Amino acid sequence: MKATKEKEADLGNGSIGKLLFRLALPAILAQIINVMYNMVDRMYIGHIPEVGPSALTGVGVTMPVIMAISAFAALVSMGGAPRASIMMGKGDNETAEKILGNCTTMLVLMAIVLTAVILLFGQPILLLFGASENTIGYAWAYMQIYGIGTLFVQISLGLNAFINAQGYAKTGMLTVAIGAVCNIILDPIFIFGLNMGVRGAALATILSQAVSFGWVLRFLSSDKSSLRIRRKNLKLSAAIILPSIGLGVSPFIMQFTESIISVCFNTSLLKYGGDIAVGAMTIMTSVMQFSMLPLQGMTQGAQPIISFNYGAGSIDRVKKAFRLLLVACLAYSTLLWAIAMFLPQIFIAIFTGNAELAVYTEWAIRIYMAASLLFGIQIACQQTFIALGNALTSVFLALLRKVILLIPLIFLLPAILPDKVFGVFLAEPVADTIAVTVTSILFLREYRRLSHKKTGMS
Repeated sequence: MKATKEKEADLGNGSIGKLLFRLALPAILAQIINVMYNMVDRMYIGHIPEVGPSALTGVGVTMPVIMAISAFAALVSMGGAPRASIMMGKGDNETAEKILGNCTTMLVLMAIVLTAVILLFGQPILLLFGASENTIGYAWAYMQIYGIGTLFVQISLGLNAFINAQGYAKTGMLTVAIGAVCNIILDPIFIFGLNMGVRGAALATILSQAVSFGWVLRFLSSDKSSLRIRRKNLKLSAAIILPSIGLGVSPFIMQFTESIISVCFNTSLLKYGGDIAVGAMTIMTSVMQFSMLPLQGMTQGAQPIISFNYGAGSIDRVKKAFRLLLVACLAYSTLLWAIAMFLPQIFIAIFTGNAELAVYTEWAIRIYMAASLLFGIQIACQQTFIALGNALTSVFLALLRKVILLIPLIFLLPAILPDKVFGVFLAEPVADTIAVTVTSILFLREYRRLSHKKTGMS
């Protein structure tokens, strides 16, 4: 078992640069595959004869619910996985396996609760999120079946983080890829071949997640994994699960608030700029989400390196890994900013051929992404706080940018600026600039203290 682990990724001794590349590349590919997963689903639904547009809109309304399900998986896994890496760095695989076991049980319990909520209250929730009389039938048909498969989603998403945390990035990527390939194959069979419509799309999705579910459980129960799911570790212990959930609150907030922010932007833009402003926002949100995937992949690749070496007390390797992560993230975000400022048509042409919307979006994207070059600093520092097990600071930073700053600014700036639409778009760079400044100050203090810190994490 040890030999397999060392061959896969020597987190404690291997070259930091080579490790980051080896772990980050599969993580980036997994992120892209996951996005394609959802895009292909929508492409098929949109081409259902006669009802395609209404069906696509109905399924679109379910996205906030699906994002919430993913956020709950992150609440457990994105806190538990870094803690498991830290314990492995300390040589305490027994505690790391207890964390894995407790997180497995918590994911199952949350899946049961979420399934019950969806099946009992799904329709009112979908109506609250924007379903109409014309689309609620499609939305509810999709959500009913998807809700039944919540357990598969929770386990495949949640436990995959523990595969990546051990340094098995390729295996983690395969978890996503296997599900995506199954979904691409099953979608046309169920939607068109069996004439099941949106129900077929939902069934294809949960069956594909079930395959990923089986893949994850098989790997984490085998000798190939350095950490294994064992029955004795499934019993919940407050001392084990509560710190994991505490550390996971930050990524939970980051994912859960996406749907809230989307509603805030769209309602304000519809009020001040009409449908074209909302259309521009849809394009910019899609650009931002897709373009952020490499940053998310890089931080996922760096997390096990930083956590393991922090647990092992190898502070020099922690600092070196962070510096390399920061340079890579900042270089990428600067490139992203330059394209948005000087060649925004590259992004816009992917999503629309409408000349009026393209011109409007070209103006808006320069405002919306004005501070995007700084975002490499934000995500590198914020995710490193999580990798170091600093729950309170990571939660504060997640709340700061989106809840404390961005949501109020979406409504405040148009109230005080003469150009209302400009004010709504300006909220994003203003929130980013303030958040990056605060994050940099807090992380600089943490960075200086690292060499004097002892990793006494329980």
